[in-house]
Amino acid sequence: MTLLSVDPRSAVPPFEQLRVQLLEQILSGALAAGSRLPTVRRLADDLGLAPNTVARTYRELEQSGVVETRGRNGTFVALSTDSATRSAQEAARAYVDRLRALGIPDADAPGFVAAIIAG
Repeated sequence: MTLLSVDPRSAVPPFEQLRVQLLEQILSGALAAGSRLPTVRRLADDLGLAPNTVARTYRELEQSGVVETRGRNGTFVALSTDSATRSAQEAARAYVDRLRALGIPDADAPGFVAAIIAG
């Protein structure tokens, strides 16, 4: 995630400034589907905002289907609405979960995929 900032002198409310910046990063691909967002408290502390401001931003992004909250696991960039892309993203998530369960470092995952693709 690239650096986020809030201009306290702006006429645009802080939650909206943050919402727009996160949305831009998600739409540009800088924040990929499945990426975990910082916790509300951590982002609020980093930006010098009240936690309720960040929570409102996350709620609005969730209501528009851009992010999803997974309880205590945190807030994540939502998977695509395209069914083929969504299935591929779910398979990728299952793959990473399986590798982690086996104790394989995340950095090794792309190599396994590249080897399979290369045949």
